[in-house]
Amino acid sequence: MSSASEKHQHHVAGGLKAAIHNPNVSEQARADAQERLEKMGEPIETAETEAPSYDEETNRRLGGYKATLTNDRTSEEAKLHAREVLEAAGIEVDGGHSSSDEHSKRVLAGYKAALNNSNVSEEAKIHAREFLREHGESA
Repeated sequence: MSSASEKHQHHVAGGLKAAIHNPNVSEQARADAQERLEKMGEPIETAETEAPSYDEETNRRLGGYKATLTNDRTSEEAKLHAREVLEAAGIEVDGGHSSSDEHSKRVLAGYKAALNNSNVSEEAKIHAREFLREHGESA
């Protein structure tokens, strides 16, 4: 299997796993997603392996700590504290070393994807082309 095909399968599996855990997805759609994952040979996370569930305020607070890890203007001391808080909450932390280059690549990839998405409005596609052009990327 090519790496592009593997990457696609990984993304499909991720979407199916998200559907299984999304409370806004119907029971039938969850069952269908679980069945597709089983056919793909992908492991399905059980309640024991899922991330802990918190109330909305706690989720926002923890999200702030996650953002702290990737903020270039945050001190190393603050990042260390954020890692400690997240780990204590049972959230796996990758070290917070995602670079701004990685973020930029993802943003540009998102705009490129928008150009090929039939659900994106023409106005949004125009904005995406302008953004890509401003950042030296071909549309």
